[in-house]
Formats: sequence, structure tokens, C-alpha cells
Amino acid sequence: MSTPSDASSAAAPSTFDESIDDTVFDMVSSTASAVSATAPSRFHYREDRGVIWGEYTGDTVIVGRFSGYRDRDVLHVSFVHLGVDGSTTAGSATSVVSRTSDGVLELTEDFVGPDGADHVSVCREVRA
Repeated sequence: MSTPSDASSAAAPSTFDESIDDTVFDMVSSTASAVSATAPSRFHYREDRGVIWGEYTGDTVIVGRFSGYRDRDVLHVSFVHLGVDGSTTAGSATSVVSRTSDGVLELTEDFVGPDGADHVSVCREVRA
């Protein structure tokens, strides 16, 4: 597996080394679309030896899937989803995993939207 050469992989090594296997995240903000406060997109992440995959559904998405790999605290994924409007969207994204001051995991994701513009979304861990 080759790792893309970009600024995030050249950053100092992260101290975040916990698995995110079986972790659920809700989207809390996005520059690409409005985010529902009552039914945001929900992402279920799986991880095994640095391989990342999962699915998502929510306010703007009927069903979505993603897969990729993890390099320390950076996730590199490709995704495809069916929107509630019937459109299909595919692309790739890079997310940085961090922990908030109250201990909740957070993903800050950079991606290119269907409009061709750079976007950022933030997802937070859902705790039972």
C-alpha cells in the first residue's frame, strides 16, 4: 500500500494510537451542506491493522460506503453514496482524528465536493 505524499503525512508523529474500530460518529458541521440537528449523517467506522472501512446514512444520504487506510492520526478514504435526491456522489477525503478536551473523538475531514470546491466537515463520536 503506498502512502500519498502530502503535508499531513509529513507532520510530526501523532500520539493518537487507539483503534477506532466500531466507533460511531455524527456529523456536526459541513461547508458542503446543511447538517440536521435531529438526524445528522451517522458514520460507523471499522478498523483492522490500519485498514479503515464503514458505512453512513442520514439527513442527506440514503446509504454510503467508504474504505481506505490510517496513517497515525490521519485517515485516507474513498467514498460513494446515494443521496436523498437520487444522485450518486463519489470521491476521496482525508480526516484528522483528535480528542476534544472532554475526551470525545473528533474527525476533521477535508474533501472536494460535487461542486468542485474544497470543503471541511466535522464529526464527533457518539457515546452510549
